[in-house]
Amino acid sequence: MFVTFLKFAGNRAAAPDYLAAHNDWLAQGFDDGAFLCAGTLMPAAGGAILARGESRAEHDARIATDPFVVQGVVVAETHEIDPKKTAPALDFLKVSA
Repeated sequence: MFVTFLKFAGNRAAAPDYLAAHNDWLAQGFDDGAFLCAGTLMPAAGGAILARGESRAEHDARIATDPFVVQGVVVAETHEIDPKKTAPALDFLKVSA
């Protein structure tokens, strides 16, 4: 499982220009079953994605295609988590991808 932080970078002002493409990219990640959750880093510091089901290389390659990453709107920082304990509703996260 991966947590990727998308922290605003030098080209943050261009975010509105690429927002639709970024949202399409997010939708594709959900459609592909790779993304479990996405949201805003508060207060307005960027975003975060919880993902699973892909290898680290596949996940990194997917993140690299985010229009916000490509255009320097955000910088991505990914952390891999090996869940050991979860609430019952999240037990599926403990299964290896």
